[in-house]
Amino acid sequence: MNDLALLLAATLSAGTPLALAGLGLCINERAGVVNLGAEGMMLVSAVTGFAVAFHTGSDLLGFAAGAAAGALVAAGFGFLVIWLNTNQYATGLAVSLFGGGISAFAGIDYVGRQLTERLEHAVPGLSRIPFLGPALFRQHALAYGAMAAALAIAAFFYRTRAGLVLRAVGESPDAAHALGYPVRRIRLAAVALGGALCGLSGAYLSVIYTPLWVEGMVAGRGWIALALTTFASWRPGRVLLGAYLFGGVTMLQFRLQAQGVQLPSEFLGMLPYLSTVVVLVLISRNPLRIRLDMPASLGKPFFPGT
Repeated sequence: MNDLALLLAATLSAGTPLALAGLGLCINERAGVVNLGAEGMMLVSAVTGFAVAFHTGSDLLGFAAGAAAGALVAAGFGFLVIWLNTNQYATGLAVSLFGGGISAFAGIDYVGRQLTERLEHAVPGLSRIPFLGPALFRQHALAYGAMAAALAIAAFFYRTRAGLVLRAVGESPDAAHALGYPVRRIRLAAVALGGALCGLSGAYLSVIYTPLWVEGMVAGRGWIALALTTFASWRPGRVLLGAYLFGGVTMLQFRLQAQGVQLPSEFLGMLPYLSTVVVLVLISRNPLRIRLDMPASLGKPFFPGT
């Protein structure tokens, strides 16, 4: 039972960066913008958050810097695709490559350095409950913040006027524009907010999850988060569940290795990505359902006045 509790705790921890990034990308895509640059944004935010936390000794400042870096990179991406109408897919890939390169360059001096000793995280009282305590209540506050963010974003989408407008922009920007809504500004705000969540995800990786900086440390999580939005049918609650599913698969590979399972380490290492492909293949078997759930203007440029 103790091993199971530790596995559940590790699953929550590993799923948190996927959940934060997936929720950010869900906001982007609900507004009709596809951002393939999540991997690059997370890398830029990871090195920024680590550098700030290293020099200031404050995790909160590291998180704030990571979120700001992610929002800034996303805003640049948004300006290109929303105002200059560049191709969303090509621009997103360029952002991902740019993020990988600039983070490697900026992080040269931080390779091999570690942050000060991390405090043990626990919810007072609840962390002492047998099994549930070590499994659920010894996480960093940001892990619970990801859960709260999923609930808040779902409430925003389906219970508020602003959320309805955002979804309308993603479904029919021409109709939203005809009603007087500033489609481009709404999309840019959604892209920047999504970038901030991706940035928070990257900062969590380098400040809490590891905590250190290594070139390419995001290791494909940005792409998995991108797949999560489709897996979750663009619903925040399902993004959260999917993040924990993939986080659990990631932790399972380490558990199997620790128990001496006689499988090639390369096979165990590819389990999270293999599970992503399998899930996407299963989802693709029902293209009608995907079309019904997907925002109608996803990936399509908007030209006001045409």
